[in-house]
Amino acid sequence: MGEAVHPIGGRGALRLAPALTVAAFLLPIGAGLAGTLLPAFGYLPAIGGHALSLEPWQRLFAYAGFAKSLAVTIAVGLATSVLALLLALGFCAWAYGRPAWQRAGRALAPILATPHSALAIGLAFVIAPSGWIARAISPWLTGWTLPPDVATVGDPRGLALMLALLVKEVPYLVLMIAGALHQVPVRAHLDTARALGYRRETAWLKVILPQVYPQIRLPLFAVLAFSLSVVDVAMIVGPSNPPTLAVLAVRWFTDADVSFYFPAAAAATLLLLLVAAAIGACFVLERVAIAAGAAWIARGGRGGATAALARACAFACGVLVVLAFVALLGMALWSFAAQWRYPEAWPQVYSTANWMRRLTGLAGPAAVTLAVAVLSTLVALALAVACLENEQRGARQAGTGALWVLYLPLLVPQVAFLFGAQVLLVRLRLDGTLAAVAWAHLVFVLPYLFLSLADPWRALDQRYARSAAGLGASPLRVLATVKLPILLPAVLIACAVAFAVSVGQYLPTVFAGNGRVATLTTEAVTLASGADRRVIAAYAVAQAALPLAAYAAAVLLPALVFRQRRGMRR
Repeated sequence: MGEAVHPIGGRGALRLAPALTVAAFLLPIGAGLAGTLLPAFGYLPAIGGHALSLEPWQRLFAYAGFAKSLAVTIAVGLATSVLALLLALGFCAWAYGRPAWQRAGRALAPILATPHSALAIGLAFVIAPSGWIARAISPWLTGWTLPPDVATVGDPRGLALMLALLVKEVPYLVLMIAGALHQVPVRAHLDTARALGYRRETAWLKVILPQVYPQIRLPLFAVLAFSLSVVDVAMIVGPSNPPTLAVLAVRWFTDADVSFYFPAAAAATLLLLLVAAAIGACFVLERVAIAAGAAWIARGGRGGATAALARACAFACGVLVVLAFVALLGMALWSFAAQWRYPEAWPQVYSTANWMRRLTGLAGPAAVTLAVAVLSTLVALALAVACLENEQRGARQAGTGALWVLYLPLLVPQVAFLFGAQVLLVRLRLDGTLAAVAWAHLVFVLPYLFLSLADPWRALDQRYARSAAGLGASPLRVLATVKLPILLPAVLIACAVAFAVSVGQYLPTVFAGNGRVATLTTEAVTLASGADRRVIAAYAVAQAALPLAAYAAAVLLPALVFRQRRGMRR
């Protein structure tokens, strides 16, 4: 039988959209991995590597802090992923069906919009020895009149790094679980389980979780890969001597001595192997968890410890949310503080002088950040809409393989392919250009935009399109005058998500820009190691303000455009 065709018309050039979208992913990732794997084994003729060898690995293993760097990387990555999953599941089990579930979306939105590095800078202001927590309890409780000699930010065990990652990754997983719940008849199943005597939290974990987990598997893998290979957050609050493996690789990649490229490529390749091994281990653990969970469900326990654990997880999530908002507030206060001596809990003098002095310096990076984010978001939107239209007109929804392709940039460590992609850009004479940076951002922007837009697009009642087509409208006109206006709120939210992802990109900007393209994120991360908190705070606040403004516009514009059409405002 031939392929079914959607009644609103043929696909034409839309058939090329999936291939173009896959090429946007696979070309930089494939070329990047090849450009990293070959130097990892000594082959890069441009800098003198003419033969395959194990010398890069020998240099990596001979590094004095290698064992500690590897141990911290693995510990932080695995512990963060496990804790993030447990806390998110516990919160959802406790909050679903309560008023807190509705409030959670509004509370998590600013945290999700804030780039990782900006939130890490704000968190550093809170937990540092001279930070807001120490100030709040000093000297009346601690007796400290000077900052204590305690390693919080940059502690060698990576605890601060783990905390900074949890503040971002727990809300992300909660959002992914909330989205997955729309595909499950949650209320009916919970009502049935509760009628059998199960407590709310126990019923959620025994009945809903087994149906939800397959849908959040890939987001969990993305959290795992990110936690193992994060660079910008690790540079701000992570250990420095030795650093995590990803930071070590970046240091060597950016070293003036090009011979360090070889051990850097070996470190990046090792990170790739670690992520692959961790994802493989997850599949094995899933089988163990399924068997253990089946036995637990069969025992028929109705509550008790499970409910208490869910409440504890919900409380911990609340602490993380409060900590995130305190970090954002502290960052804003430092940007306006003219005088804030330790151990005072609040600034003694406020002033706009710091902002007035920084405006000229902020203008250039802010303009570049805005241009790259808008360009990558618009290209991603065009590709996503084309793919979704092609899918609907061909009456064939993308399968699991396409979903894996979408998540590929989120599962492969950035440092494992961005150096190789930079080699490709150098050969094409595109490195250091705005277009190269936008392309590098597109690799990460497109998955988030597509995943944000796909469900609303597929859920749109096709009778609207059929009615318009029946009145003689062309497929393009149906798209422009029927689908896009109805889906405007979803499109704007997806664009805001993509915009925020672009603003937060550090490593793609460094490699594709070759150090010549400065954004608010690269400047903020660079300044984070400095001593002037006012300067750091100004850049971090500006970095966080752009995504927040995009989210605000995504919420307010539909209400403005459809102010005369109550049903289309939301």
